[in-house]
Amino acid sequence: MSTAMTTDTTTKQEDLRSRMPNPLPFLPEMAEVGEGLHRALRNSGIAQTTIHLLQLRAGQMLGSTYFTIRETGNLRRIGESEERITAVATWRDASYFTDAERVALELVEAVLTPNPSGERVPDELYPKASALHDAKAMWSLIMAIAHIGFFTPAALIAKPIPGMPPGQNYSE
Repeated sequence: MSTAMTTDTTTKQEDLRSRMPNPLPFLPEMAEVGEGLHRALRNSGIAQTTIHLLQLRAGQMLGSTYFTIRETGNLRRIGESEERITAVATWRDASYFTDAERVALELVEAVLTPNPSGERVPDELYPKASALHDAKAMWSLIMAIAHIGFFTPAALIAKPIPGMPPGQNYSE
C-alpha cells in the first residue's frame, strides 16, 4: 500500500474535530457534577475493572466511539487483557468474566435497552445482582451507569474527540 493511499484512508488524531466547543466556559457547574460522579466511582465498593467493563459495554450499546475508545484505553491502562476487552461485546457467551462482572454487564444492558412491554430491569435481575453485591456496591453500579448517562448527550451530540484527554477533547 502506498503512503498516499494510507494518508487518504486513515484519519489522523489531530485531524479529528468535535461538533461543539468545550462546554465548561458555558456551563462551568458541569465540572462539579462530573467530578462528583468521578469521585463517587473512585470511592465505590466496585472494582475499577468492573466499572470500566460496564462503561465499555454502555459505550458499545450507545454507539459512542468516544466512550468505547475511552474505556478500552482505561482497561488497557489497568492491565486488562485484549481478550477480555474484546469479549465485552459478546460477554454472555465469553468465559472471561466473573459472576459479579456478568451481573454488572447485564444491569447496564437492562437499563439501556428499551422494553416496550414493561420495566427495563426485570424483577429477577435484582436478586441476582444483590446476591453478588452489597448495598454499597449496588449503589456504586447504579452510579457507574448514571455516570455514563450524565455524559451520554455530550458524547453523542457534541462528539468529543476520541482518545484525547478531558479538557483537550473539544475543538475550539
